[in-house]
Amino acid sequence: MSFSELRVGEFLAALGERTPAPASGSAAALTGAFAAALVELAARFADDEAAITRAKALSTRLTRLADEDAAAYTAFMETRSEEARRRTIAVPEEIAANADEVEQLARKVGAQLRSSVSGDAEAAAELARAAARVARRLAELNA
Repeated sequence: MSFSELRVGEFLAALGERTPAPASGSAAALTGAFAAALVELAARFADDEAAITRAKALSTRLTRLADEDAAAYTAFMETRSEEARRRTIAVPEEIAANADEVEQLARKVGAQLRSSVSGDAEAAAELARAAARVARRLAELNA
């Protein structure tokens, strides 16, 4: 089952289980997806259609990356193959790259706002930065 099909509580319960996945990579990806959704919200208040579209795409991709990260780590734990290990690096790197884009988009949209929604754009930037930092560290640890 995809993480996008789980309720938040179900994902949190799965995250807390003593299993290899989901773990911090999936959590980072979903944090990035949450940040992208906040950017979408802020972009709607800024009437920035391009930012709305891009934020939605980033949220979707980051949600898929949560599943890909769990699958990559599970495959590595099962096979210990070099190919599987490479995926445990490549997926977090992609999470980081997407989260970086979310942060940039949040800053762009935030600069367009003069309302309390600017706080949502700021929150999105912070969450995206944290997601990218965690993902980069995971890629380093898995290298």
